[in-house]
Amino acid sequence: MKDQHKAFFRKRRRPLKESSTVLVLVDFINPMDFPGAENLLKGALPAAMATARLKRRLSARGVMCIYANDNYDVWHSDFKDLVKACQALDGERGEIASLLAPADCDLTVLKPRHSAFHSTPLDHLLHELKARNLVVAGLSTDMCVHLTAMDAYMHGYRVW
Repeated sequence: MKDQHKAFFRKRRRPLKESSTVLVLVDFINPMDFPGAENLLKGALPAAMATARLKRRLSARGVMCIYANDNYDVWHSDFKDLVKACQALDGERGEIASLLAPADCDLTVLKPRHSAFHSTPLDHLLHELKARNLVVAGLSTDMCVHLTAMDAYMHGYRVW
């Protein structure tokens, strides 16, 4: 293997530190262009600010954070591209994406459907982290957050 390829893998390969509690942020990186988004957007920025404070407090206690986000049927997407696209949006949409952009230590999962567990490596990551407790947060709790929390419970995690 060429030296540059070896360096690539050495630089990126970091062992996951154990985290018995994990913060799962569902669909915060979001263009909010769905029916009803305008109504949701009214309280979205204050909710995102509260979530950023929660994330800082939990991070200071060593709690890992995993972002689980829709791929919006863009099958050649990558999480960093999604963050950049949402950060470029006007108003609260871009502000929320900037406020809650994943840190280098955070993990990310793109999901094809509602639950963050469906067809993703989330459960595997949580086992690698030795997680037992999940704090699940998101802006729209009627579908994706709700189904993620339900699946977490069904997988045996304690959910908050």
